[in-house]
Parts: sequence; structure tokens; C-alpha cells
Amino acid sequence: MSGQVQQATSQGALKRTTVSAAAEEALREKILSGALAPQTRLNEVLLAEELGISRGPLREAIQRLASEGLLQIIAHKGAFVIAVEEAELRQIYELRIALETFAARKACQQLTLAERVAFRRSLDDAGAAIDDEKPYPSDMDFHRALVGLAENPVLDQTSKDVNARISLARNRSARQPARAREAFAEHVAFADAMVAGDVATATALLEAHLWRSFDNAVALLLR
Repeated sequence: MSGQVQQATSQGALKRTTVSAAAEEALREKILSGALAPQTRLNEVLLAEELGISRGPLREAIQRLASEGLLQIIAHKGAFVIAVEEAELRQIYELRIALETFAARKACQQLTLAERVAFRRSLDDAGAAIDDEKPYPSDMDFHRALVGLAENPVLDQTSKDVNARISLARNRSARQPARAREAFAEHVAFADAMVAGDVATATALLEAHLWRSFDNAVALLLR
């Protein structure tokens, strides 16, 4: 009997974890899409009803998103969507640049020519899909792939955490069609330098690209 109770308890915990994970993903999408604007206070009752879940799993999801920096929990007031200020955003971008340029140096130095060429060719589909009336949806995929080349799980997770903090501002700037085409051209120039094994040029181009991303994000924040 005790074994059955333990199994039932484990299944219940698994179901709760699955529900909480689904709620976390749904909330993250609402935050990053702008459906929940910066400084918005989360209404747990309405969100639980909308997602069709109880408030327990919802609160677990809120706690995890707070640990990512997408939400701020204020005692006796509730959870609020973060509003990133320019000074904080600059500091976060400085960390992002350090992480990604490290990944770029490692890729230039350790990948074979064939591997670097394969990375460059992965941009072809994104280039063919660019529409002057639409955003460039693959920008973050490019940067995730670049960090992945370092084959360092700690670096990869840290990069994800950093990007979660800047996703609101960065995603809004990436939705500008003109900036999307510029960003793609910058990706190509960087990848070409990486294929050539030119570490100095590749990292300089990447750093310049990320600072342009920062400038565009700040321009939108200050509107």
C-alpha cells in the first residue's frame, strides 16, 4: 500500500510540474510579446482562469520567471513585469558581449574549416526569408547557435539568463524591418570573418553588432 501511495504522490508531483512548466512558457510568451507590458501587475486570479490551472502551479511559474529577471516580486503587492532602465540594459549588454565574443573566439580557434563553413551556410535560409515588410525572426536563433559552438553548458545557460533580461527591449527592436536587414548583413560579415579564421575581425564585428542592437533597444525604451 505504501508503494502505491508513493507512486500516486510521484505522479501527482509530475503532473503539477508539467502544469507549472506550461504556465511558465505561456507567461513568458505573454511578457516577451508585449501582451503583458512592463510594470504590469499580474492578476493571479484572471491568469489562472485564462490558463485553466490552479494558482499553485501559476505561482511556481511566477517564481521561476522572477529568477530569470522577467518578473519582480514585491512583498504584499504582487508580481510585476520588469521595466529595464538604460543603465541596467547597458550593463547587461556588456555581459552579453563578453560571453558571445568568448564563444566567437573559441569557435574561430577550435572549429574545423568545414564546421565554420556549415555555420555560415546556416544563414542562407534566414537571408532568403527576409521580407522588407516583416521582422527578421532568426536573430536570436543566430546568437544561440553561436554560443552553442563553444560547447560549454555553463556558458550556454548564462547566456540564456542574460538574454532573458534583455528580451523585452531587444525583441521590440528586432521587429523593425529595416533593422532586421541590417542585422542580417552584420551576421553575414561576422560569419565570413569566422570562416576565414580572422579572430580579431570576427570579434570586432560581433561587438559592433551587439552595440547597435543595444542602441536600437534604448531608442525604443526612451520613446
